[in-house]
Amino acid sequence: MDRRTALKTMIAATAALTHPGAAAQSGRAKWKTAIGLNGFSSSARKYDKTFPIWEVLDYTARSGFDGVELMRGWPMGNYPRADETERITALKRLYDQYGLQVFSLQASGRGAFAADQRMRKQFLKVIRGQVKFAQAVGCDCIGLWPGGPLRGQTLDQAITHFAGSMREMAKIADDAGLIAAFEIEPPFVFHSEDSLRRILEEADDPRVKTIYDSSHFDLFNGSTGKPHELLQRIGVENIGYVHFTDTDGTIRDRGTSKHLAAGDGHIDIPASFKTLKDGGFKGWIMIDSWQIPDPYDASTKGLAAIKRGMTA
Repeated sequence: MDRRTALKTMIAATAALTHPGAAAQSGRAKWKTAIGLNGFSSSARKYDKTFPIWEVLDYTARSGFDGVELMRGWPMGNYPRADETERITALKRLYDQYGLQVFSLQASGRGAFAADQRMRKQFLKVIRGQVKFAQAVGCDCIGLWPGGPLRGQTLDQAITHFAGSMREMAKIADDAGLIAAFEIEPPFVFHSEDSLRRILEEADDPRVKTIYDSSHFDLFNGSTGKPHELLQRIGVENIGYVHFTDTDGTIRDRGTSKHLAAGDGHIDIPASFKTLKDGGFKGWIMIDSWQIPDPYDASTKGLAAIKRGMTA
């Protein structure tokens, strides 16, 4: 039995002892739904639009979503420090008044795979603070995006460094009761199924999760419209949470994979949700409307698709 399997068995056994009713209840658990502020932020920048935060949250609550994923710097200012309790309380109160949970935040990935060990240590110091903030604001998850250049190291070395950083981050998050998950994208130095698989294997810890973004998985799977095939190969058990979007299998403006509203692309959406359901996924699904001109429309269509997936 390898280390990852042994740890997974130990964690599951501990959870069963701590929460004896969890196994019985798990079959009745439903997916929780959220919107990502990244969609509104990117649309505002790209299309010169304005989305007042109260308008976004009012829409989110009225539409029946359960929560929100925060994004650094939008709509105003970076995250509070872990010791800025008044700022954290004020931020949480904003979402509480709409009945929404801040389920996740997008953490800073700077230095996560740096060749310089000192930079990786600094990354973990920042992560400790952001995990404390995430815990205080009521998150279930914390996400990481490992962008940036190789800076004088090989891809193999970068994967080893990043896997080690994710292993440490997952321990920090788990101690705080959070799921740590990373996402790789086409513009990153990690931009393939092989990179994704190797990061998980080298991390060798079941607490290290990845994010299922159906548009990125589609490109990594050859732009076939069948990202669920890659999801099956990676394993649903390795998914921390989901960024759901449709796509046409192309890159938008030489950037990342093109995100489209559900039904506007070529993805086999029912197959994605069936794969998640068959794999026992019980977590958060966020509508990722990155650079979609109308994120409200994309969120409405995405929520309808998720509801169909839950009842199919």
